[in-house]
Amino acid sequence: MYRVVLDTNVIVCALRSRRGPSNRLLVAVAERRITALASVPLFLEWEAVIKRPEHRLVHGLSLERLDLVLADLAALIEPVQLDFFWRPQTRDAADEMVIEAAVNGRADAVITLNLRDLADPAARFGIAAFSPQDALARLFL
Repeated sequence: MYRVVLDTNVIVCALRSRRGPSNRLLVAVAERRITALASVPLFLEWEAVIKRPEHRLVHGLSLERLDLVLADLAALIEPVQLDFFWRPQTRDAADEMVIEAAVNGRADAVITLNLRDLADPAARFGIAAFSPQDALARLFL
């Protein structure tokens, strides 16, 4: 099964638009058609970001509902233990979490809306980087 790390921006977009490619990727994770990987720091970032007021205004989910979404995600993902840290690889500390989860989790790909900052660092470790739309096309989802 294809192993991916979803950048936080993909999780945010999945919640903000139920019709977009990011949401379709979360559905593929829920249906176990792909394996999503996340480290504890990355998962905690997902939580912090999706609970921000500006995102809650758009997706309309209560804090209680978001906790349920996060619990579902936690049950679906494969946890990644961070045995090695590879910093610095990117310009943004939040992006480092994505690369570290991908490398330590032996991911096939990083899926992000930030290819400009993540594609080259991922490639240095032999990991592909795709936008959500490209990932859907390449994975036939």
